[in-house]
Amino acid sequence: MYFPTAGIECNPLLPFGVALGISFFTSMGGISGAFLLLPFHMSVLGYVNPSVSATNQFFNVLACPPGVWRYWREGRLVWPLTLTVAVGTLPGVFLGALIRINWLPDPTNFKIFAGLVLLYVGGRMALATWKTRRNKAENMRAGGSAAISAAGRPSAADCCSVLEWNTRTLVFVFQEKKHCVSTRKLALLSLAVGLVGGIYGIGGGAIMAPFLVSFFALPVYAVAGANLFATFLTSVAGVSFYSLLAPLYPGMAVAPDWRMGLLVGLGGMCGMYLGARCQKYMPATLLKCLLAAILLFTAIRYLGQGF
Repeated sequence: MYFPTAGIECNPLLPFGVALGISFFTSMGGISGAFLLLPFHMSVLGYVNPSVSATNQFFNVLACPPGVWRYWREGRLVWPLTLTVAVGTLPGVFLGALIRINWLPDPTNFKIFAGLVLLYVGGRMALATWKTRRNKAENMRAGGSAAISAAGRPSAADCCSVLEWNTRTLVFVFQEKKHCVSTRKLALLSLAVGLVGGIYGIGGGAIMAPFLVSFFALPVYAVAGANLFATFLTSVAGVSFYSLLAPLYPGMAVAPDWRMGLLVGLGGMCGMYLGARCQKYMPATLLKCLLAAILLFTAIRYLGQGF
């Protein structure tokens, strides 16, 4: 099958299957998987023009809703956290799209940037995984227990309850523990993440999640739904912005390749649903180690090619 905007030809089952596999694993951690799909587009399929970022965001638009629905159904979608992240991220996405088109259209320069982003995200994920394993070992020695039930279904304590939300503070309770976040700091961080996400062609959830867990000390079970929903909103905005900018750059492929986006998006939808169903059977630490290894390997490869 030929993809006109991407300027490539490949078996349609290949992008569909890869998107399904990536989103299957990443959805278990509340991440869409777009940060891994982009290297596949560029390195395997040879899809390197600027429209790859918009196509990658269109993948998020189709793939995220099944995961968001799951977290909402379980009562783990913290709406104030979701909206704060989205409001901060949206302006960054627009600025990122302009930077991608005007200053990073060359594949070599873009690979250097993407490699640095992946290296940072992979390093943060590896560090967070190591800390999680150490804390689990300490809790086991102290006689601690897991919060999620053995059946894989959340208990009543796993539902989030918002106590306060204003321009200064967000306070909510999860697993009988109170969490307090500075709304302004969260919005500023979201702006920076949106900028990177707009350039890289991801919603920003893969970058935001390590910050929320590490710097704000929020539980991963509570931030996963917010990350996916914010990723969905910012990706809708990103796709729309790239599409609006396309007529201004007639000599450059800017708008999404809708045919490719539909294939990877449908694969992502299937992967998200299956991943949500199978999450309780997979060790979270093993999945995080696998993702960190893939990220670091891809980052090193991109930086090697760029330099």
